Amino acid sequence: MQVTADLSLVSLIANASLLVQLVMALLLIISLMSWWYIFRKLFTIRRAREQADEFEKQFWSGVDMTTLYQVAVKTRHSAGSLERIFEAGFREFTKHKTRPGMNVEAAMEGTRRAMRATYQREMDRLEAHMAFLATVGSVSPYVGLFGTVWGIMNAFRGLSNVVSATLAHVAPGIAEALIATAMGLFAAIPAVVAYNRYARDIDKLAIRYESFMEEFSNILQRQAHA
Repeated sequence: MQVTADLSLVSLIANASLLVQLVMALLLIISLMSWWYIFRKLFTIRRAREQADEFEKQFWSGVDMTTLYQVAVKTRHSAGSLERIFEAGFREFTKHKTRPGMNVEAAMEGTRRAMRATYQREMDRLEAHMAFLATVGSVSPYVGLFGTVWGIMNAFRGLSNVVSATLAHVAPGIAEALIATAMGLFAAIPAVVAYNRYARDIDKLAIRYESFMEEFSNILQRQAHA
């Protein structure tokens, strides 16, 4: 008697064991969430880069810092990271400057702390959901492999009730099990690529912010001594 099997993708998923189907569903959800964060992070980093370009252009154009600070305060909710760092530093410096007998070292130390605190908050915002992408990239293949191992185990267990085992008996079970591995890789590969790309972009922004803080601190220090 010839054994025929429907090896279409939909049929294989529908006929898979419950545990394998749960693994596939989990990987599908993880993949969709991963793509959502990938696109969201793409626009976030691009916007941060554009805002940094725009603010640096204004800052180095020679505009009065007090005017720039007032604009930054008014547009605080829509301002970029670099603008918020500038606002925090200039606000702290102004507080010290208005006090009688200002201590330059204390003023600069407070200014740097204020900028560093804002810098850390901005970096936390840029790095949000990066851990999720890293986890998806490292764990998804193993989740898919677990579904594959379980499916292959079930396929070979089914041979215990067959007198004459042929490839047609185990092919559907092995095929449906391998789908779990494929889904695990489908979820992991984009997450790994996106994580590596975004981590590099965020590092570049971090270096850019730190350079600005150093340059801005030097400018304020010269003004304080003057």
